[in-house]
Amino acid sequence: MENPAASLESRKTAARAWFEDLALRIIAAFEALEAEADPALYKGEAGRFVRTPWRRALSADGQDQGGGVMGLMRGRLFEKVGVHVSTVHGAFPPDFARQVKGAGEDPRFWASGISLIAHMANPHIPAVHMNSRMIVTTESWFGGGADLNPTLDAQRDQAHADARDFHARMKAACDSADAGWHAKYKKWADEYFFLPHRNEHRGVGGIFYDHHDSGDWDKDFAFTREVGLAFLDIYPRIVRRHWTERWSQADRAEQAKWRGRYVEFNLLYDRGTTFGLKTGGNVESILSSMPPIAEWR
Repeated sequence: MENPAASLESRKTAARAWFEDLALRIIAAFEALEAEADPALYKGEAGRFVRTPWRRALSADGQDQGGGVMGLMRGRLFEKVGVHVSTVHGAFPPDFARQVKGAGEDPRFWASGISLIAHMANPHIPAVHMNSRMIVTTESWFGGGADLNPTLDAQRDQAHADARDFHARMKAACDSADAGWHAKYKKWADEYFFLPHRNEHRGVGGIFYDHHDSGDWDKDFAFTREVGLAFLDIYPRIVRRHWTERWSQADRAEQAKWRGRYVEFNLLYDRGTTFGLKTGGNVESILSSMPPIAEWR
């Protein structure tokens, strides 16, 4: 008979290994794009990721509580991009534990995941966000998603080719597991990536899911992997679609405006930001999602 505790540990090990492997694949793909970009349009040396390990503070009784690796590149094509992985464990603060599924009576948790945000030098190339994670309390589940964030008004339309292709690739990832999941998780993204104080979306959406537990862990893990692979496939294609397009100072100003909206969302509404700060995550990696330049007018 299978040992449930041993089975959970093997699942945690498999999920962590996948998130770390995916991060390395994305880093390699992004560095390749950075190196290939036309030096006549993108001046200076090609950037490279700097990967910085970090650890959570020890618990009150001196126990290790995990950590992660912050990966950050400031380049010529990728103005600022972060690809971070972490695996942390411990106990939620009492006030936060009551807000987390399965932690109300027992605040202990384990969480592993990848988080990514890319802010591009060229305003014609949309910014993008992707993350996926596995969380264990007295229950366990997957969460994550990906969304595209154009920084020019003309591209902020569901009919635009970038939006259509991004949604189609996310749909294929969902359909690989269950034909009903894409409609559900696209709708959730439309509702989640929204700034109510401005009555506008921060981008053109994608998918968003949390507390994902279908009862078949292998199916859910396969779905999580497909989301990561879908992102790795579609975003470099969107970058290549636009990377020869020239831009004006007016385009950069428009980009800075929409970057400001991204800041507002992440600081006011983003669950990942709250989770990271409440669980003693690395502040530098959590806030690396902030764009290098933004404007409010």
